Amino acid sequence: MSEKRRDSKGRLLKTGESQRADGRYLYKYVDKAGKTRYAYSWKLVPTDLVPKGKRDGKSLRELETEIQRDLQDGIDTTGGKMTLCQLYAKQNAQRANVKESTRQGRKKLMRTLEGDILGARSIDSIRLSDAKEWALRMKDKGYAYQTISNYKRSLNASFRIAIADDLVRKNPFDFKLNEVIEDDRTPRQALTEEQEERLLSFASRDRVYKKYYDAIVILLKTGLRISELCGLTRQDIDFENGVIHVDHQLLSSKETGYYIETPKTKSGVRDVPMSEEVKQAFERVMANKAKAEPTEIDGYSGFLFLNGKGFPMTNAYYTSTFANLRKKYNKSHEDSLPKITPHILRHTFCTRLANRNMNPKSLQYIMGHANISITLNLYAHASIENVKAELRSMIA
Repeated sequence: MSEKRRDSKGRLLKTGESQRADGRYLYKYVDKAGKTRYAYSWKLVPTDLVPKGKRDGKSLRELETEIQRDLQDGIDTTGGKMTLCQLYAKQNAQRANVKESTRQGRKKLMRTLEGDILGARSIDSIRLSDAKEWALRMKDKGYAYQTISNYKRSLNASFRIAIADDLVRKNPFDFKLNEVIEDDRTPRQALTEEQEERLLSFASRDRVYKKYYDAIVILLKTGLRISELCGLTRQDIDFENGVIHVDHQLLSSKETGYYIETPKTKSGVRDVPMSEEVKQAFERVMANKAKAEPTEIDGYSGFLFLNGKGFPMTNAYYTSTFANLRKKYNKSHEDSLPKITPHILRHTFCTRLANRNMNPKSLQYIMGHANISITLNLYAHASIENVKAELRSMIA
């Protein structure tokens, strides 16, 4: 009868276990695909000491327990060795047909992962605490809360794929971000009617900013997304039927320059009604651009909103311009204006109609919201002015 195998300390070794000449323990097993695999550790059991100069880790017996549990549950232990970057790349490959803006966003997240220690970690080694520490590092590096939230949502989706493929058991990114880092986002505030009037009055008279007056009017009175406004051509303005045809948006990036995309969602394709004030604004815009040189982008030409060089305006340009407009106004007025961005003008339009009890489905259509919950959220945040007016009408 053969003698049972023992380690250098005289302890009995189980089936599959052995100890190498350098003292390191080895566990040999067969994975679910029938391939021979090996696990290594400097410790047989958790209480063993690690040799000087060697990296500590789980003991061989702990690794064996995990391996056997994974095998019994059908977990692919080899697939779990892929890195977080590789998992994210795998997720992206499964949905390759996306908008250019999405591709750019994916590249940014991949660069972020490649520059962080978590990106090179095997996915089966990433724990909840690791994901939370990642969020804290992102905050320390200066990433905004919304950006971290977006990245976390993408990585959460990646791990859901890994779980579905039996690569890992748990999703380390399934946690509430605001319990780890402070949600310091400033709530988006719509302009009051009085602030809107002051903004329009100043823009119409100021020597520098009066050329942006019509764009401000259109954004405030239609609720268009800024990328939709920048992409408007002469053919999109239907004066006869009093609507703006929205079926594309103009975007730009450092890598690709200008490019045309379909709207953010399918609901973004719509006809937005024009008031008489908006019609007049478009007429002035067209009259001012009558002699502009034609610019063609992805088959589209006749853009209405151009910069001084004759190229289409962009979100970044308008955002910077509106910030400077507000700064100039507040320097010479005691009743200062709040933060103004293209999206705040869109938000103001939507809030105004919600406060006037417009049918939510109609407002959803005009705004191009894919989910009505986005629209209904505005009805749940009535302004104090609206509350006062409604109360007065009820008790009059």
